[in-house]
Order: sequence, then C-alpha cells, then structure tokens
Amino acid sequence: MIESARKDKSVILAIDDTPNIIDTVKSILAEEHTVLAAPNAQVAFHVLAKRLPDLILLDVMMPGIDGYQMCEQLKANPETQDIPVIFLTAKSQEINETTGLALGAVDYITKPICPMTLKQRIKNHLMLKIAHDQLAKQNQMLEKRVQERTRQLNDLQDVALVAMGALAESRDPETGNHIRRTQGYVELLAKELAKLEQYRDYLQPEVITAMAKSAPLHDIGKVGVVDSILLKPGPLTEDEFEEMKKHTQYGYAAICAAEGSLGYADNFLIFAKEIAYSHHEKWDGSGYPQGLKGQDIPLSARIMAIADVYDALISERVYKPAFSHEKSVSIIEQSRGSHFEPLLVDVFLANADRFRQIAAVYQDNSSSQSNGINKQEAPNANNMVTSE
Repeated sequence: MIESARKDKSVILAIDDTPNIIDTVKSILAEEHTVLAAPNAQVAFHVLAKRLPDLILLDVMMPGIDGYQMCEQLKANPETQDIPVIFLTAKSQEINETTGLALGAVDYITKPICPMTLKQRIKNHLMLKIAHDQLAKQNQMLEKRVQERTRQLNDLQDVALVAMGALAESRDPETGNHIRRTQGYVELLAKELAKLEQYRDYLQPEVITAMAKSAPLHDIGKVGVVDSILLKPGPLTEDEFEEMKKHTQYGYAAICAAEGSLGYADNFLIFAKEIAYSHHEKWDGSGYPQGLKGQDIPLSARIMAIADVYDALISERVYKPAFSHEKSVSIIEQSRGSHFEPLLVDVFLANADRFRQIAAVYQDNSSSQSNGINKQEAPNANNMVTSE
C-alpha cells in the first residue's frame, strides 16, 4: 500500500531533468516543506509508488515521457488523480498553458522561478487541496449516514408493512406465516419474469423490491369483514360471499387513504393498491371485484394471485385441510389460461420446487401446512383454487 504524506510538513515532489532547477526548488521550499526529487517521469513513478506527495511540480520538457504525458497518466490513476500538479516551464505561450490545464494541471510557473511566486502558488493550492479533501471526507461521511438512514427507513417500512398485513391475518390465526411466504413467492416470480423479454424492461430491481414489499398488504381489507363470515368453517352463502369479496374494496380504500396522507404516489403503495384490489381477478374475466380480463389485470395482482392461491392450497383453512405441494401445483396448472396468466403459470411450474423451499422456511408452527408428502386430499380439492 502506498504511504501517504506526513501531516507535520507538506510533501512536494519536484520532477525536472535539470539539476539546478531541483536545487533551486529545494532551497526555496525546504524550510516549510519536505521536498522529494526525480530527474524524469520514470523515477518519479517509482517515488509515487512508495509515497504520495501533497503536490507535484512537473517540468514540461523532459526526455522520454514529457510533462504533459505524465500529467495525463497521473490524472488517469485513482491513486494520484487528486494530487495538484503545477507545471514548471520556460515556455509561457497560451497554447501550452491551455494544453496543460486541459490535462488537469492546476497552475503554471515559468522559469526562471521567482521564490515568492513559487511559495505563494504552492500555499494557495495546498489550501485548496486541504479544503477539497475535507469536503470529500464530509461527503463520504454524509453519504454513509444517508445510506444508513435509508436502510433504517427501509427496515421500518418493511416492519410496518408486515405488521399491517399481520393485523389482517391475525383475524384468522391459522394463516400464520402466510404473509411471509406469499412475499417470498411474489419476489421469486417477479425476478424470474424479469429474465423474459416481455417483462425485462418493466421489472427493474426497484420495481421488484416495491412489489415484494407491498405483498403483505394483499388482504389488509379483511379487517373489515365480520368474524362470522371470515371464520365460518363451512361454505359461504351467496350473500356471505358477496360480503367476503368486499375485502378487496376495503383494502383498496385503506391504502388510498394512506397514499392521500403521504401526499404522493410511492411505488410500493401503487402496487399495494393494485394487489389488494385485484389479486382475485382472473385471467378469463370471471374474478372480482371488477371482472378484469387478461392484461387489464395489473401484473402485480396477476403475480399475487398465483402466490396467494398456492399458499392457500398448501395451508389448512377453516374450510379445508392442507393439500400437498404436488396437488397444489397440479391445481394451478389446470387453471392455466382460466384463473391465471399462462406465462406466469409456466414460470411458476419451472420454479415449483423453489416455492416449496420458501414454504418450508416459513412453515407454520403447527400441522396446519402441508409438508408435501402423502397428505389426504379433500374430494373437492380442484374447487379450492376459487376459494378465499
């Protein structure tokens, strides 16, 4: 690792192929600065490999690599690009100054060297470098704080979303880790869809993150459904089912209210509205609450539909036992093109084992979730895909 300059004295590297110039620079600066010397660019690079100076005095006309070429190399190297370079030259034509400044040099000093001019120019540029370094350090600290605060806010957002989802799910204690599992399914499906040309441009990483974060709110509207309907152990009557379906409207209204309080449309709230309102829509138009069909159903809701149904199938509910993973996959496959978008079903089938893995990670602490091995199926299992 390159040794940085000591802080008691500023370190100046003087590069010039004329010994008298080096001697002059040392005599002028030695009292206030530590002066390193090099007769050419090759030697200078060896010096720089061992120690970084605070400022470089660089002759323009040198054999081999000239001053302009060396300055260009210094500015291309992250280790040395911020070191101020002052050209020493006997040429004062404007075209030469323009060339050097364009390469990144901060100043020109013409030969013969005036001691007071050299000292004052070096002092000015060292002060500017100190200010630049302090500002860069402050910016790094600020960026680090911003990143940490952003992480904390994201964590708080995640916790709040899960807590809100859990509030709805707490009305039905058998669902347990349902919101965690469905969140994992949504993220998995979205990431796999993003690999396909049809969805690559839309499903950017930030969109997938927002979509997954909003998934826990898919059934937030259930807080508005009475227990006698929500927890009914048998089939719902037609009127009861109409009431149950209103949970999509309750959820949509609640999230719209939250969005209104926020004052702007955040991505995760946009997806939360779509998912809460439309995750019971069906590809063939037979779903609710709007009877949307095909691509008219928001993508987030189409993804949530598969995630929600798969988890409902493998989990015990008051109205059904838990089905095996294999049976659940089969039911979703049979609903390809009717309940679910065909392409999403294809992606689901290709990743069915990963769904099983997510379910295992967030398995309920009871016997209310199928582990995928030899569970007895209810005779009306194929109808469960349309149930709550």
